[in-house]
Amino acid sequence: MINGISLFANVGIGETYLKEKGINICVSNELIEKRCDFYSHLYPDSEMVCGDISDKNIFNKLINLYEENNCDFLMSTPPCQGMSVAGKMNKDDPRNSLIIYTIEFIKKVRPSNIIIENVPQMLKFSILVEDEEVKILDFITRELEPLGYFINYGVLDCADYGTAQTRKRAIFLISNIKKWEFPEKMPKTTVRDVIGDLPSLESEEKSDIPLHYAKKHNKNHILWMKHTPTGKSAFDNEVYYPKKDGRRIKGYNTTYKRIDWDKPAPTITMCNGAVSSQNNVHPGRKLEDGTYSDARVLSLLEILRLTGLPDDWNIPDWASDNLVRQVVGEGFPPKFSAKLIETMPRRTD
Repeated sequence: MINGISLFANVGIGETYLKEKGINICVSNELIEKRCDFYSHLYPDSEMVCGDISDKNIFNKLINLYEENNCDFLMSTPPCQGMSVAGKMNKDDPRNSLIIYTIEFIKKVRPSNIIIENVPQMLKFSILVEDEEVKILDFITRELEPLGYFINYGVLDCADYGTAQTRKRAIFLISNIKKWEFPEKMPKTTVRDVIGDLPSLESEEKSDIPLHYAKKHNKNHILWMKHTPTGKSAFDNEVYYPKKDGRRIKGYNTTYKRIDWDKPAPTITMCNGAVSSQNNVHPGRKLEDGTYSDARVLSLLEILRLTGLPDDWNIPDWASDNLVRQVVGEGFPPKFSAKLIETMPRRTD
């Protein structure tokens, strides 16, 4: 078993199956207190350092814990909203520069193997390093290659690695042993494959299955979605389309949209609890009257399955539905991270 550290850990979604692959994350760091508590609930044997890694005391504490625990692996998933097309693409967002602390950490402790995960835009973005504007990709390369690291990077889709969700990410596989190769792609898993067995639900309905219950929705949203076929947006409807004061409203056809049964789900975002947000509505089943069932967003159980989390994921009792939806929407799909570990170089001595 190789001990490791997780930086910007969220609640540890990416760590779910790592122990099965021989990686024990025994030190972790996250900024937001509720997420720290959630992480500690899931991984009581991991030492969570809650705080800002740009704080010198926090940074040094993490260095010390890494060394005390004889760690030799690092996973870093810095916040990406400043670079994400789902955000404001703000070049000056301070979160974009958090990669600097990851690189400084690596230079101090020299892990054998490193995973860095972020949005695809990371490969094109620039940051300020000591008043010099430099592409993040060039910064990582110039800082780590002289230390003997092999750097393999690319944009990968977790749908190619065992997850029923399209989620493209910039992935850096970095090793000082040899080049860390990307794993071979797998056949895609569909929405039907992972949630097709679950019973239909309408707004506010509950099932006997844990975590499979429906949010309460606006009656107009329900009406529009009942008349929206699988894979389509309510904006495509001739009669039951999104409107206000009787007038058709403008919007993207990725909103008020049902997902497809026979494809991986679209990217699950932090706003997965809103019908009016991106690609969040259940595929539905056509009924005898020509309308469609499940005029609702995905249940918690459905988003867990589409992210690759187990049905019995140990959610703390105090965690609200909104918190769970947010952390899953920001998570590193766990079957994806586990698959990457399968090709990780290992020392033979």
